This record gives sequence, structure tokens and C-alpha cells, in this order.
Amino acid sequence: MIVPILIRTLTRGAVYALLASGMTLLFGVAHIVNLAHTAFFMLASFGVFYFTSTRISQVAFDGPGWPVLPSIIVTIVAVTGLGLLVYRFLLDRVRQHAQVVLLITIALAMVFQEIMDFSFEGHSRRIREPFIQGGVEILGETVSYQRLLVVGVVIAVMIGLWLLLSKTKLGIAIRATANDPEIANLMGISVSRTLLITMGIGTGLAALAGVLTAPLWVFHPHVWMQPLTMVLAIVVLGGLGSIKGSVIGAFIIALVENLVIFLIPQYGYMRMAFALLVMIVVLSVRPGGLFGTIFEEERL
Repeated sequence: MIVPILIRTLTRGAVYALLASGMTLLFGVAHIVNLAHTAFFMLASFGVFYFTSTRISQVAFDGPGWPVLPSIIVTIVAVTGLGLLVYRFLLDRVRQHAQVVLLITIALAMVFQEIMDFSFEGHSRRIREPFIQGGVEILGETVSYQRLLVVGVVIAVMIGLWLLLSKTKLGIAIRATANDPEIANLMGISVSRTLLITMGIGTGLAALAGVLTAPLWVFHPHVWMQPLTMVLAIVVLGGLGSIKGSVIGAFIIALVENLVIFLIPQYGYMRMAFALLVMIVVLSVRPGGLFGTIFEEERL
């Protein structure tokens, strides 16, 4: 039972890590809690399903839909572009008013949900064929290449995100804006552009998570709600503004969920409650979370 628990924990934790890192990044830099974050995750799942199920033309391809790689690229670009438009024309105007941001983003999530509900007639969907066929046997347990792909891609993306934030001029601009926007502006950093790019990165991470999970999990227009609860719990558990805390918190929450599912399957429906209980216990000991920031310069 150990191998299935570990494999599913790595897969679910990797997806949570992508989602939580994107939300943490936007909160740490722009101080925005984007409740529509997991709605972009949902849109990406439907997007890659749509493109892989739709012919471009009878001449271009003989299969049932677009090839996998173009479908993934177009979906991620389209969802990220939508996130940029949402920030540019809606959130940027009111980002200093937290309550208004919360209302706008939750309303957007509901709008996206209803659009997908109408477009796909409220039915659940799943990409039948994994992006990579086959699997490998590990300690007697067959692990699909699709799950290994998810873990491998997330590891590469997390390393890339760390390098971006620590080794590039854009990363310096993002960290400077997170620490003090006014000082960053005086240093010649375009704060508005930096925040827009940060929104793009966060939305792109959510879109990537949606694309990667489309062949693994059944998704539907309401699928964004459960991940939103868990991602918010992970962000708080790891410490507001800490990407490292979000990644570690993601795997802790994923492990708790899978332990409940495998060890007490009759109470599997309570996995979220157990995960949230862990968050409560940790916060009662460390109110700032596992890696909560004490000083502003510790952000990111």
C-alpha cells in the first residue's frame, strides 16, 4: 500500500503545488487573493479536452482532434491571456481594495463555471487517452507514465520558477515589488507591468495544472471549488507569501488526503476535513504558518 500512497501523493501534491505557488506569487507581490485562480485551472482542463476532440480540418489531421502538444500550448496561452485581460481591465483598477477583489474574482469564477456548464451541457469530461501511453512497474505497482509526467513537469517548473525569481532581472523586479512597490518604482521598475507579468505567471501555472490533470481526473464546471478550498488551506499552512511553504504544504495536504483514502476508505469522503484539521493544528502552534514571513524582505 505504501507505493500507491506515495505515487498518488506525489501526483496530487504536484498539482496542488502548481496551484498554490501561483496564488502565493500573486498574493506576495500584488497582495491579491484571486478566488478565480482555480477557475482558470478548470478552463484549461476543458480547453485541452476541446482541442484534442476537435478537428482543425479534414486535410490537416486524420485523428479525432488536434495533436496533443499544439492543444496544450494553445490552451495554456489562451487561458494565460484571459488571466492577463482579467487583471488589466478588472483587478488592476481595484487591487488596493481587498473586499472588491474578492467579490470580483468569485463572481468571475461563477461566470466561467456557467459558461462551461452551458457549453458542455453540464456533463463531466475526461481525456480518454493519456498524453503518454504505458507505465512502469515500481515495487510491484504499475505507475502510468502520465503520473510520472505530471511529477517531472512540476519539478522542472518549480526549479524554473526558483531560477526566475532568484537569478533574473525580472525576478529581482518581482521581489522588489513584493517588498516595497514605492521603492521599486523609484528604482525604475515598472510596478504595473511587473504585477501584470506576475498575474500571467500565476495564471499560467494554474493552466498547466489543469492541462496535466485532464487525462487523470474527471472534471466538470464545478471542479474549481474543491481545489480552491485546498489551495487556500495550503497557502495559509505554508505561510502567506512563501512559495517554499506552499510547495511543502501542498505535499503535506496531499499526503493526509491519501492516507485517509487508503487507510480508512469508508471515511474517504472526509479527506478534506482531515486535511483542514492538519492546517488548524499547525496554525495553532505556528500562527504564521510553516514558513510565515516576519519581515517584508523575507517574502518570496
